[in-house]
Amino acid sequence: MDDTKGSNPHASSLPGVLGAIDSAVSRLESVLLAVGVLLMALNTVANVIGRFVLQYSLFFSEELNRILIILITFAGISYAARQGRHIRMSAVYDALPPPARKGLMILIAWITAMAMFALCYFSIGYILKVASSGRVLPALQVPVYWIFLWVPVGFFMTGLQYLLTAIKNLVEDNIYLSTQVLEGYDDDELEV
Repeated sequence: MDDTKGSNPHASSLPGVLGAIDSAVSRLESVLLAVGVLLMALNTVANVIGRFVLQYSLFFSEELNRILIILITFAGISYAARQGRHIRMSAVYDALPPPARKGLMILIAWITAMAMFALCYFSIGYILKVASSGRVLPALQVPVYWIFLWVPVGFFMTGLQYLLTAIKNLVEDNIYLSTQVLEGYDDDELEV
């Protein structure tokens, strides 16, 4: 792991504007995940207490949790990319010499970034189509498209994370799985 962060968990080792973008994305991921998980827990506990103690269930609880699951999922994909925690099938990659692994990592990060940006674009088109339908959630009476707004945000942040990873691998000597994680296996991981 790159130890240049120091005590600030949102500090970036990327230079200049790229570092500022990386830090801002890190802060946004943290806030979205923390708020999403806390709100989901609070909503679920309040609904359980209401149902079993007061004999009154919160009518909006299921819809709110659905919104929060979408938020957590799409903020989480960016966070997983930042931590280098997405699934890796690396049998061929691990067998390559370091210069080839570095080139392949840049290619993988670049292609993944472009795929995430494409998914962001297509999800915006889907949201516009849902918005034009005028549908609303039955309990909350919130337009349905609002619950999908997190999807393009998550895809964009993930694409940005992979793009920054490709750039980091271009400017640094080491090979990085993400802007903060050096390639390799942790002590508790087993290479099969």
